[in-house]
Amino acid sequence: MKPLRLGKNTRSLKPDLLLLELVTILLFILFMFPFIMVVLNSAKTSREIIFDAIALPANWNQLWVNVGLIFNNPTVDYLGAFVDSIVITVLSLLVISICSSMAAWILVRNKTLWSTILFMAFVSAMVIPFQVLMYPLVRWMRVIGEFLHFRLLGTVGGIVFAYLGFGSPLSIFIFHGFIKNIPLEIEESATIDGCPKSTVFFRIVFPLLQPIIITVLILNGIWIWNDYLLPLLVLGSNGRVQTIPIAVTAFAGAYLKQWDLILTSTLIAMLPIIVLYIFAQRYIIKGMVEGSIK
Repeated sequence: MKPLRLGKNTRSLKPDLLLLELVTILLFILFMFPFIMVVLNSAKTSREIIFDAIALPANWNQLWVNVGLIFNNPTVDYLGAFVDSIVITVLSLLVISICSSMAAWILVRNKTLWSTILFMAFVSAMVIPFQVLMYPLVRWMRVIGEFLHFRLLGTVGGIVFAYLGFGSPLSIFIFHGFIKNIPLEIEESATIDGCPKSTVFFRIVFPLLQPIIITVLILNGIWIWNDYLLPLLVLGSNGRVQTIPIAVTAFAGAYLKQWDLILTSTLIAMLPIIVLYIFAQRYIIKGMVEGSIK
């Protein structure tokens, strides 16, 4: 057996790897710098932030003082906005996951011209800019609400309905690719045994979608929790129902910006979604991989 000869490419592998690691570290610092600034300035007063935003906090206990000022603020119901955000996010994810998976299953199993056209319409909807739909969305939600005698604007049901419309195209696209790899014979066996379509889906197909459902929930959850523009249009800035991003902007007035409360409330808003992403990021990769190679 001839000995293995190391070429120039092998000898240059180590410097290339070192360069890649340096670039990765620089990108990490670049992307983490805004978060670090939010953490540092959350433990300061507005005066300290204005005079030296980069310096370390003189007293870290100021963070808890700012948290108390936020939750006891007489003009901003931050705790109510936090609860509203949780309710809106949970309901929206529940509706999107169930409706999108059912729609994708029907589009996959009914291979007709119309199903292909509908699927392409959903895919095409992903490339339409949201700014094009902002004002028609508000107008038609008002018209539909008046026609059905059911208020959509300014309500939890209205914002959940809006998130269903904007979250379905990507979710259906993801579910569609995953369901195509589920053997049809499993569903046919259940149908032969006398199971109706609803039972076949919820008892057989839906449990098999667990990896990709988690992926869809996380991707949509991060978007819905952090979204500002759609809740602003549907709920309004001074409505009875508010989300955390809208509540955060309430600390920035026309003549006075409470930077200590703005940054502290932003930090509080980021923490739940950061913790969720840290513990669930492996499910995103797992769901995408299983959907592509199954």
